[in-house]
Amino acid sequence: MRYLFVHQNFPGQFLHLVRHLLRAGGNEVVFIGEPNTNAIAGVRRVNYRLPRGATEQAHPNAREFDLAMLRAEEVARVAEQVKGLGFTPDVIIGHHGWGEMLNLVDVWPGVPIIGYFEFYYDFLAGDIHFDPEFVFPPSQLSLVRARNNINHIALTNPGIGITPTRFQLNTYPDWARRKITLLPEGVDLDRCRPAPAARRKPFRLGGFEVPVEAKLVTFVARNLEPYRGFHSMMRALVPLLGARPDLRAILVGGDDVSYGAPPPSGTWRETMLRELGDRIDPTRVHFAGQISYDLYLTMLQRSDAHVYLSYPFVASWSLREAMACGCAIVGSDTATVTEFLTHDQTGLVVDMLHPPAIAEAVLELLDNPRRARRLRAAARAWAEENLRMDVYLAAFEQLIAQATGTAAPAAPVAPVVARGRRHG
Repeated sequence: MRYLFVHQNFPGQFLHLVRHLLRAGGNEVVFIGEPNTNAIAGVRRVNYRLPRGATEQAHPNAREFDLAMLRAEEVARVAEQVKGLGFTPDVIIGHHGWGEMLNLVDVWPGVPIIGYFEFYYDFLAGDIHFDPEFVFPPSQLSLVRARNNINHIALTNPGIGITPTRFQLNTYPDWARRKITLLPEGVDLDRCRPAPAARRKPFRLGGFEVPVEAKLVTFVARNLEPYRGFHSMMRALVPLLGARPDLRAILVGGDDVSYGAPPPSGTWRETMLRELGDRIDPTRVHFAGQISYDLYLTMLQRSDAHVYLSYPFVASWSLREAMACGCAIVGSDTATVTEFLTHDQTGLVVDMLHPPAIAEAVLELLDNPRRARRLRAAARAWAEENLRMDVYLAAFEQLIAQATGTAAPAAPVAPVVARGRRHG
């Protein structure tokens, strides 16, 4: 078959699917996106560039939509060039978040589209009013509503929608859910796996060393910011460092802002270090920035307690990978996380806005190795039952077959998914 993928940050959510299609043989894969250094052998990349930024004269609420229309226009333009070279896809697969696919129905009318729907913005619920420390300005509520413009056009265009979690599906209104299929994502369980030997030798990250006898607490986010609980994690470190002289902490993530608002000045890391001052010992707490994937997995395998926090928003891949690596996890009591973690079964679930509760849960994992071992094994077992890559890829192939009217390969037997819930 001929596949056209579209994502501004190649390969985005489609890395494993693209590799699978190429391994299967007989498939032609073209990928439209913005230029980057990522590469997959066998993929024909077609790049587009935005001719300008958002129009300054546009209403602030319309600027994101202005960029979306630019992306839609540029993607359609390069798609016409690809079409002129004789390429007509059997199916188009991409992410609806940036508006790139909105005009492809005009380039290839009738070609089925499978589009990834990530989040529906609701100014009455979810992330907007979750954290009382950061009051959302009422003047910005209209901007939240306007951010759904891309969602609305994509939902009224022809095509099949997909989303990876029940939480994300439930952010959409009832009328929209009928157009979206729940397609849980898988994890490479062979690569993301426990390695008990990792805790029997020193771990080094740059110039920072974690001795064998030290207890390592880990925290991972794309960027260190409140949406991923960074402010709470930093405040929890103060009692943790005081309670355990043998504790070391590694926080992985950049200094940009992926979600929410920037701090009044500088970065969120700088903001929290100013607040906490010398209570954060730089010889025991390491800010690693963004690290290689192999080093990241080794860190998870060495971790004695891994903290994953999130506002009610999209779950990070790192949560799935931490479970697959058999981490002892402290997670936030938000629907984003409890879809994966069940309290005292596959992790410990706490109020992410209460740093003492985070610290108490981490100390429990460090002080009670038997409980930590039980939770580690249960997290890995849950991943093996619910995050199987072969099940995810087979389900995606079945959806493609449904969209294109072709026969899908036989699907592996998928176990019943036991959704996470809070106990106690």
